[in-house]
Amino acid sequence: MDLINALVALANFVLVPAIAYGSQLALGALGVTLIYGILRFSNFAHGDTMAFGAMATILVTWLLQSWGVSLGPLPTALLALPFGILATIALLLVTDRTIYRFYRKQKAAPVIFLIVSLGVMFVMNGIVRFIIGPNDQRFSDGARFIIKARDFKNATGLSEGLAFKTSQGITIVTAIVVVAALFWFLNKTRTGKSMRAYSDNEDLALLSGINPERVVMITWIIVAALATTAGVLYGLDKGFKPFTYFQLLLPIFASAIVGGLGNPLGAIAGGFVIAFSEVTITYAFKKVLGYLAPEGLEPSSLVQLLSTDYKFAVSFTILIIVLLFRPTGLFKGKAL
Repeated sequence: MDLINALVALANFVLVPAIAYGSQLALGALGVTLIYGILRFSNFAHGDTMAFGAMATILVTWLLQSWGVSLGPLPTALLALPFGILATIALLLVTDRTIYRFYRKQKAAPVIFLIVSLGVMFVMNGIVRFIIGPNDQRFSDGARFIIKARDFKNATGLSEGLAFKTSQGITIVTAIVVVAALFWFLNKTRTGKSMRAYSDNEDLALLSGINPERVVMITWIIVAALATTAGVLYGLDKGFKPFTYFQLLLPIFASAIVGGLGNPLGAIAGGFVIAFSEVTITYAFKKVLGYLAPEGLEPSSLVQLLSTDYKFAVSFTILIIVLLFRPTGLFKGKAL
């Protein structure tokens, strides 16, 4: 029984949160890796793109809530998500047309694009803070839990309860659907194949009659959808605050680089590697070891390797290690 209680506690505080967080990072990292693989630069504005998409979705959610529109047990934000995606698509296409396109025609070096994306990042961050404010914003509604810890205890008779939040369930299901749809699009459709061809060899793709501006436009549309979805799911799960998405840029880039920057499959794997590393290293194992240790040898300390305040340090450490010893990542993306 103690072993089962330990496993339930581990699932409740490590496995389920890490899977949900990993799904959010994977969606964010997919956007980063698509831009790097197809447009050939590291987009430092991606975190604030997520923030903008989440903000647009929140504003529509509040409007729907004021009209009394809801999805019952599901968050109203799911109804508002398509509008948030459309707003983000418009923002990214305008940004590309007015800023990135100029440097693309000049065939500017990737480092120039990186610096330009930093400027875009600060502008986006300012827009989001100006519109919605710098403070925490709550927009989730509906049922909070799919499984409540108390109900789980009553049903199983265990000492430990398993809580499964609605936002976590939506995150996992949405991530599976979005990733499956993206891989189908990239591998089965003519447009997806042209994007892959453009990524592999730009000159050969141009000789084959592929329209580069169309590839760029489709890439930004997909990135907008991924960024907004990831931003909204993260906001539903952990709350929305603009500066949080700026901080989220580090684990997202770490996920993309660990998996292999430019490799979509690697972005997904990297997201879960970073998520499980962060959650596991910052979790206090006192309760779990209390069930497993022999009587009288239960730990008195928290048995925590790092405080949760240093969560992002885990991402940074993994990122440095990968860049030093395997710069192409786990799935051999493009070397940095």
